[in-house]
Amino acid sequence: MTALTPVRSAGTATPQIAPSIRAAGTEDKREICAITRATVQAAIEVLAGTRPIHQLARRLDERCLTALQHRAALIRHESARSPRKLGGLHRNPAVRSVRACEVTPDIYEASAVVIDELRTRAVAVRLERSKQVWRVTALEIG
Repeated sequence: MTALTPVRSAGTATPQIAPSIRAAGTEDKREICAITRATVQAAIEVLAGTRPIHQLARRLDERCLTALQHRAALIRHESARSPRKLGGLHRNPAVRSVRACEVTPDIYEASAVVIDELRTRAVAVRLERSKQVWRVTALEIG
């Protein structure tokens, strides 16, 4: 739903109604923040080993999916070598905040703050709209 703003055209006394561009951008921004929050939460859970990576296949592009899978495998390998050192890593993650910035109408960049049992981390995400579907094309987890 877009907000309507009254506009007066030159030479007429009756106001005309024009859709507000700002309202459409706000709706997109809310959607981007929701997608970012859910995707980041799921990605951290993949790293923790509590969520299968294939659940992110529709949201992440192939390069991001492969990189996340590789990082999860490295964490599992390192956890097996030294369980005390990485035992609480990525456990009980919670996304604290999400911020989004419009690059173009079809590209947004977002950041999220995630806390877990051991530390707080930043996550950067780039989302691109293709065929009316938002996909993550860059995912950087600090």
